[in-house]
Amino acid sequence: MTNYTIYDNPSSNQWVTFVHGAGGSSSIWFKQIREFQKHFNVLLLDLRGHGDSKKTSFTKKYTFKSIAQDVIKVIDHLKIQSSHFVGISLGTIVIRQLAEMYPERVKSMIMGGAILKMNFRSQILMRVGNVFKYILPYLVLYKLFAFIIMPKDNHKQSRLLFINEAKKLYQKEFIKWFKLTAEINPVLRWFRQVELNIPTFYIMGEEDYMFLPSVKKVVEAHYKTAKLFVIEKCGHVVNVEQASVFNDQVIGFLKEFK
Repeated sequence: MTNYTIYDNPSSNQWVTFVHGAGGSSSIWFKQIREFQKHFNVLLLDLRGHGDSKKTSFTKKYTFKSIAQDVIKVIDHLKIQSSHFVGISLGTIVIRQLAEMYPERVKSMIMGGAILKMNFRSQILMRVGNVFKYILPYLVLYKLFAFIIMPKDNHKQSRLLFINEAKKLYQKEFIKWFKLTAEINPVLRWFRQVELNIPTFYIMGEEDYMFLPSVKKVVEAHYKTAKLFVIEKCGHVVNVEQASVFNDQVIGFLKEFK
């Protein structure tokens, strides 16, 4: 089973489940735990191959459906009927897939640095990665991706955090995750077209030039359920770079459900 950590709040019956992105681990939420635990029960997950989940072998092929199923197994094990889900970067795709499969388990979706469309530059990145994934050490590719997605000086903390977390991966694990890019375009196309009846809060950095434009378009189209908050002078990893703003906005959104 996927590794998980719980932070209880005895005075709350609400759960918030945090899902990190590719190359990260549950440790990237260190700036959220204390504030969120004041209001909710908190569940942190290490996705397969990441963090302490490296100790567990997963036999199913790596697909967004199988990874979403990993998350469901944990909340089933903990007897959590439904939860709010907070994701960052590729973790937002996992959450959206889970909501597609089990909408009754998802109270709301908070999508930080959400990926809803691969623009031209990100498509080139994927092609470069596919050509060199068996040749170059995975960390070289990951550093390249990190610098292109988070290029500015004020993105440095986020960039270094993800690079340091990625160092804990194995080459074969990186390749398994990278193969997911083969299915990402049709999956994201479906997500853009179909609006689920689940409250969704997108929280993006104004400097997240690769992914913010497509999120704006989707929020306009999914106006019945979706809201967008853009954090000024902030890049892709909003929960690290502007943690206090992220925490205030997300907790404020979640409090509407109490």
